Amino acid sequence: MTRLGGKVAFITGAGAGIARSAAELFAREGARIAVAEIDAASGAATAQRIREQGGQALFIRTDVTQEASVREATDAALREFGKLDVLFNCAGGSLIEDGVVTEVDLDAVWKRTMEVNLLGAILCCRHVIPRIIAAGGGSVVNMSSGAALRGASPLHVYTAAKGAIVSLTRALAGTYARGNVRVNAICAGRIQTERNVRKYGPAGFGGGSSVDRQGASERVKDYPLWVGQPIDIANIALFLAGDESRMITGAAIPADGGRSAY
Repeated sequence: MTRLGGKVAFITGAGAGIARSAAELFAREGARIAVAEIDAASGAATAQRIREQGGQALFIRTDVTQEASVREATDAALREFGKLDVLFNCAGGSLIEDGVVTEVDLDAVWKRTMEVNLLGAILCCRHVIPRIIAAGGGSVVNMSSGAALRGASPLHVYTAAKGAIVSLTRALAGTYARGNVRVNAICAGRIQTERNVRKYGPAGFGGGSSVDRQGASERVKDYPLWVGQPIDIANIALFLAGDESRMITGAAIPADGGRSAY
């Protein structure tokens, strides 16, 4: 028996990283997938992989920072699948130019970071949650960060955006519970996505091409367990998306190898 059988999931940023892993996993568990991605090549590739594996997926080019684009993407998903049950807000990320509040470039860094992380989640919730309610209820999963729980110096703007996601998650959970919509956040630690490998280099993941699950290198010493793979976060999102987690809403779940506990 599949865990998401009969459900339709709208997943942002699904052309790469955690969101792509989640899209493929959700499809294997029976969900039909709306692949919402700004990059046409990677988004189409994710949808194609899902179809090749026997699943159902539609790529919809989506800029989550533009309300018209989000509205059109939501409408396209409804035309294709007839309903929406799950929203996974995974598009986002930090900028290498991020820094301390006294020095960071507000025009270049603040605006873009807040748009892609916070505004994107707000716009998708604005347009998808009513559709989830119309389908009888479901789940919203927001991608936050361990930075929201402990701060990430010197990434002050990214920390502010991801902290806002946690607060937004709790507000949404309280507001939409009567519509049978659960809203939760995942506070991920360092994950070995293609983007992060480029950003941190091999040393940031245990010193090699694969994750050092003993956390032996200096760069990962703050992770008592280990840094993660995209599938590690996708598995948590799967649980939150499905009915097994029906008693959980308004939660901000740390998934950072124990870093936030120390």
